[in-house]
Amino acid sequence: MAGVAGGMIRKVARSFDEWRAAARDLVARAVPPASVEWAASEADGDLFSFGADGAAGHWHGHGAEAAAGSALRVPRELMEMLASAACFSAADRWAFLYKVLWRWQRGERDVMSAADVDGARLYAMVKAVRREEHDMHAYVRFRERKEEDGAPRFVAWFEPTHEVLPQVARHFARRMGNATWMIATPTATVLWDGEHLHNAPALMRGAADIDDAGESLWLTYYRSIFNPARLNADLLRSHIPSRFWKNLPEGAIVPAMISGAATGERRTGQTGTVGRRGGATTIAVTPERAQPRRDAPDTLDQCRRCELWRNATQAVPGVGPRQARIMLVGEQPGDQEDLQGLPFVGPAGAVLDRALAEAGVARDAVYLTNAVKHFKWELRGKRRLHKTPAQREVAACHVWLEEELQQVRPEVVVALGATALKSVLRDGGATMSAVMEAPFQHEGRWVVAVYHPSFVLRARDEESRKQAYDVIVAGLRQALRLAPARSG
Repeated sequence: MAGVAGGMIRKVARSFDEWRAAARDLVARAVPPASVEWAASEADGDLFSFGADGAAGHWHGHGAEAAAGSALRVPRELMEMLASAACFSAADRWAFLYKVLWRWQRGERDVMSAADVDGARLYAMVKAVRREEHDMHAYVRFRERKEEDGAPRFVAWFEPTHEVLPQVARHFARRMGNATWMIATPTATVLWDGEHLHNAPALMRGAADIDDAGESLWLTYYRSIFNPARLNADLLRSHIPSRFWKNLPEGAIVPAMISGAATGERRTGQTGTVGRRGGATTIAVTPERAQPRRDAPDTLDQCRRCELWRNATQAVPGVGPRQARIMLVGEQPGDQEDLQGLPFVGPAGAVLDRALAEAGVARDAVYLTNAVKHFKWELRGKRRLHKTPAQREVAACHVWLEEELQQVRPEVVVALGATALKSVLRDGGATMSAVMEAPFQHEGRWVVAVYHPSFVLRARDEESRKQAYDVIVAGLRQALRLAPARSG
């Protein structure tokens, strides 16, 4: 399908097959890439499609090409690369693939070289797609449904970065035999009836829609085989990117097990059995006395001032220049911050980044931290949801914020939300409404109080979100005006 407007030809491509047919026609008519507009439907120009056909070979002429008696011949290697790159999520992918094809047809063979600009991008797209296929093979987790519920017997949820569901579905069809299953993603679904694959639109909203009675058994087994003495947390995180953890069944318990391993279970895992051994000899020692002596905690990773460390993956310290003029203090790490060990890298961090940019404040010029350094959460289904820290937990963690204030010596502290404000002022009764109107002095520095970025995400409507966001931007601009440049 094509249309012409203002010298441009419009082509619709909802799949690799459609793109291939359209590209064949365009090449036959010698239409250059700059004269083609690609769209995903007749209604718009948004480029989003599913799947790719991995076939390779010759494209034989139709239309003008057939009349000329010619044939467009493409080497198998290039065809396979184009089919793979078609799964890469990019708004201009169809246009880019046609540009590659156009250059090849005109004799520019270096377009298949990684040293060429377009060739380098093509190789990068193929590599990313193949990596996504590998990750999906590794991290798809099927949950078993009750037999009386009928087909599909196994269900999985996955959130791919690129559109690799059709290829991955063929992989699992070969691996799982006659067992019926379904893989759901945010945009599409594939079902296997034991003999054939069926494509469907999105049927689920997330992993929480899956009810698996056998999952508790799997988690019990997972805990039983976990050996804290052999844990290498850095290696674990490098092998399994953080975006996969939230949908893995074991993702709900691994953070607590990592935390336990880092805080003594490597050395004390068997102390609970000391003094209870059978035999003629009685060991007159309590489990507590059998544990090694430890110094009082003097680093954040060793902090046991409250109980939050028990269920957190790690403590999350502040980041930024040690002589930053502005310090931003949030409430506590969220799910992504807990996994990555960095503040403001989750959804609230994205809102903050946008507000900083709009206010003209460089993120790498400010010091970012939280009033509470460990993630407090509660399990809802398969998700770890934020839970507001108690005042005693805020007070227990203040020593670490005070240490950061002394080291950085900021001219301005921006309190992001009520919890941060209470910690900065060391006043459990402090309220946002009393101080949001204007900045004020506290212990020799300016304090600016604004909403926490997560408040923008939770706002009930667009008007409320805009109002909260504007308050944050205005506060950041105010902080910038209050922070004089330091000399020396």
